[in-house]
Amino acid sequence: MRFARLRGFREAIVAGLGFGTEPLAPYAVHPEESRGRRYPEAASPTRTPFQRDRDRIIHSTTFRRLKHKTQVFVFHEGDHYRTRLTHTLEVAQIARALARALRLNEDLAEALALAHDLGHTPFGHTGEDALNACMTDYGGFDHNAQSFRAVTELEHSYAEFDGLNLAWETLEGLVKHNGPLTDVERNPIGRYVGKGLPAALTAYPDIYALDLHTYASAEAQSAAIADDIAYDAHDIDDGLRAGLFALDDLRDLPLVGGFLAAIRLKYPGLDQHRTINEITRRLITVMVEDVIHTGMARLEEVGAASSNDIRMAGRTIVGFSPEMEAVDEAIKGFLFPRMYRHPDVMRVRRDADRVVRDLFDRYFLHPDMMPEEWRAGLEGADDIALARRVSDYIAGMTDRFAIQEHRRWFDDTPELR
Repeated sequence: MRFARLRGFREAIVAGLGFGTEPLAPYAVHPEESRGRRYPEAASPTRTPFQRDRDRIIHSTTFRRLKHKTQVFVFHEGDHYRTRLTHTLEVAQIARALARALRLNEDLAEALALAHDLGHTPFGHTGEDALNACMTDYGGFDHNAQSFRAVTELEHSYAEFDGLNLAWETLEGLVKHNGPLTDVERNPIGRYVGKGLPAALTAYPDIYALDLHTYASAEAQSAAIADDIAYDAHDIDDGLRAGLFALDDLRDLPLVGGFLAAIRLKYPGLDQHRTINEITRRLITVMVEDVIHTGMARLEEVGAASSNDIRMAGRTIVGFSPEMEAVDEAIKGFLFPRMYRHPDVMRVRRDADRVVRDLFDRYFLHPDMMPEEWRAGLEGADDIALARRVSDYIAGMTDRFAIQEHRRWFDDTPELR
């Protein structure tokens, strides 16, 4: 009886069924159709390939470090602000909600959401910009490509391979969650025109096997739009709590201003904490529902009968309606000057930029100052290989470790507050 139940459990997994949920749609990524892993492994009797990928990501060293990496504020600014880890968990929750409503593979959507920010540097986009500037002559730095590099090379937890050896569909979704990277002839498109694909991607020997000219799965698209939803709602939350702008500043913001007016009418005198939460939860709900309705309509339009039909659709399927895209643009347009470019934030950003640049210059000139495992194999290496190693080392740092290392080598470390 015990073995029969186990067999039934495995059959349910392979069939793509959950307990008490609908079966996966034809256009979802079905686990039994996975193209496999770069390094072959025996199948698990109790988990799908994408459940295993999710678990490997969560248990990785890179994932754990996200708890001390900046979202917008540095780690010690306050315990109530988002970090990369809390943001990632919020994105994963939204991605699962979208996947469930659209009958997609929730485990794959969750795995991609959990992995999407693994390549982020300390100090958020400030650290990324600083590292990219340092790497100008050595192939540049791109956090999306660095996420891919983390799961294919930089994790060193397994005896038989570097990286996490994730399934093809997970790697594909991680690389292409924002859309195709090349045309059919492998010419870079979009943001990569004129500068080529990031070196962190082209260093992977099988990168073009991920079909860079097609769109990613609907699960990857769900994770990507979930990231936008989380950013919009929670940056409003963090910005208000930090005092970078006031509730009344939201009155003219599409959708959000309407929420504020409705909340004040229904709950006069409601305190700011509850008012902020009411706004953000309503915004998330409306945005999620918009993506679900829009996705269902587009799925019907393209008549997708397989996950490959999604890849070949020639456009994003899981995304905002044009009306919600306008709201999204308005929110980002509001947040950019009031939050991301607020004088207090910019002051910290300038200091964080200096920390990253100082560390890069020091390690590049003195690689012996890096830990032994990071300088191993660099004897006789050219400047490109050395710069990439230094970049990998710094990108993996948490905010506080980067500050600690700067204090170790310099006498003028900024306070970053």
